[in-house]
Amino acid sequence: MAYLEHANITVPDPQKTAAMLTDLFGWKTRWEGSATNGGFTVHVGTDTSYLALYTGPGGAANQVPAEDSYSRVAGLNHVGVVVDDLDVMEARVKARGFETHSHADYEPGRRFYFNDADGIEFEVISYD
Repeated sequence: MAYLEHANITVPDPQKTAAMLTDLFGWKTRWEGSATNGGFTVHVGTDTSYLALYTGPGGAANQVPAEDSYSRVAGLNHVGVVVDDLDVMEARVKARGFETHSHADYEPGRRFYFNDADGIEFEVISYD
């Protein structure tokens, strides 16, 4: 049996993004430190899975904005996060100033999306 342990995403400020994710989803910082090519990484998530938030040398000053991920091969389209209560989570997301969009009911659950301050799209899902 295989399972997804982590995904590695380049962000301008890994500590800022980690703080947002721990606040919203109740995750924890598992590790942070020096990373490949002189960069810096924060691992944030649960005991069994996490997002590795990476920035290269120089941090945000050296980041290049990506074009539309859905139009680019190997682009990150969104990160899906399952929650127990979709309505409570949507209120928390809005309280942080993020706009929610693309609400849908589908078999077997419900979902909405939001883009964080760095433009990373998150899909938030609840399986009823």
